[in-house]
Amino acid sequence: MPLALLALTLSAFAIGTTEFVIVGLVPTIANDLAVSLPSAGLLVSLYALGVAIGAPVLTALTGRWNRKTVLLSLMALFVLGNLLAWQAPSYETLILARILTGLAHGVFFSIGSTIATNLVSKDKEASAIAIMFTGLTVALVTGVPLGTWIGQTLGWRATFLVVSALGLIALVGSALLVPANLKQAKPAQLREQMQVLTNPRLLLVYAMTAVGYGGTFVAFTYLAPILEQVTGFASSSIGLIMLVYGVSVAIGNIWGGKLADKMGPIKALHIIFTALALVLFVFTFTAANPVGAVLTVLLWGAFAFGNVPGLQVYVVQLAEKHTPNAVDVASGLNIAAFNVGIAFGSVIGGFIVEDMALTDTAWIGALIVVFATILTKLSGFLDSRDQVLS
Repeated sequence: MPLALLALTLSAFAIGTTEFVIVGLVPTIANDLAVSLPSAGLLVSLYALGVAIGAPVLTALTGRWNRKTVLLSLMALFVLGNLLAWQAPSYETLILARILTGLAHGVFFSIGSTIATNLVSKDKEASAIAIMFTGLTVALVTGVPLGTWIGQTLGWRATFLVVSALGLIALVGSALLVPANLKQAKPAQLREQMQVLTNPRLLLVYAMTAVGYGGTFVAFTYLAPILEQVTGFASSSIGLIMLVYGVSVAIGNIWGGKLADKMGPIKALHIIFTALALVLFVFTFTAANPVGAVLTVLLWGAFAFGNVPGLQVYVVQLAEKHTPNAVDVASGLNIAAFNVGIAFGSVIGGFIVEDMALTDTAWIGALIVVFATILTKLSGFLDSRDQVLS
C-alpha cells in the first residue's frame, strides 16, 4: 500500500477524533464557558450539521476541482477550525469553529474513498478504502479517550491544539505524498443528483440512517454528565470509559459488516436496531450502578456503530438499481443522513436534559431506535414486493 494512503488514514484519524472527543468534554466546556449542558451539547449538533451540509453541497461545488487541491484545502480548513477552537474567546466562536471543521469533515469522506482507490490497483481498491476508514475506527479506540484525558488534565483547549497538530501533519503528508494527477470521475449532472433526492426508496433508507443513528446520540451526547452525575465516576475516569466504548465500537463495526454480508443488510439492520433499542432502554436502569453502567456502555458501543456497514451497503445497492449514474452522490448523502441524525439526536437530548432527568435520554433514545426498526421492516417489505413484481 502506498505511503499516500497513510496520509489519508491520519487525516481520517484526526477528523474522527475531533468529531467525537467533544462528547467526553461536554461537562468541562460547560463549566469553563459558563453555559448549560444542553448549550455545550449543541457543539455536537452543529458540527454534525456542518458535515451534513458539507458532504453533498461542497462535494458538488468542488466536483470539477483537482482532487489533490480539494484534499489540501479541506485539511487546511480543518487545521484552521481546530486552531480557532483552541483560541476561542467565547462560546459563539467555538460554535463557528465546530461548523468550519464539520464542513471539512463532510467533503473529506465524500472524496477520500475515491482518492484511496486511485492510489492502488483495481484488485486492492476495497482494501485501500478499509485502511483509510481504519483511521476513523482507531480514532474512536484511542484518539477520543486520549483527547478526553488531555482535556480533563490540561483543559479542553489543549485537545483542539493537539488535533490541529495531527491535521497539520496529515496536510503536509498529503502535500508531499498524494500525486497531483489523480483520475477524476465525471461529476454527476444536476438532474442525476436530483433523482437521488426524489427517489422514495433512497429517502426511506436515509430516514432509517438518521433515525437509527440519531436515537443513539440522544443519550450518547450526554454520556459524560450521566457517568459523572448519575453513576458517580470522577471526571478523570471518563477517558478510560470512552476507551472501553471505542474498543466495542471497533468490534461492532467489523461484526456488523460480516453480519450484513452473511444475512443481507435488511436482516442484519433489524437485529442490530432491535438490540440497540434494548441496550439503551436497559441503560436507563443500569446508569446508577458503576459496574452495570460500564457493562452496558460496552454493549452499547458494539451495536451503536454496527449498523454503519449495513446502511452504507444497502444505500449503494438501491442506488445501483434506482439511480445508477449517481451512486457516489447517493452514498455521500447517506453520510449526510448519519450526521442529520447526530444533530437532531443531540438537540432532542438537550431538551430532555433541560426539562427531565439525564437518564431519560436513554429510554427516549431507545424509542427513536424502535422507529428505525419499523422503517427497516417497511423497506424490507418493499424489497420483497419489488422482487415479486419483477
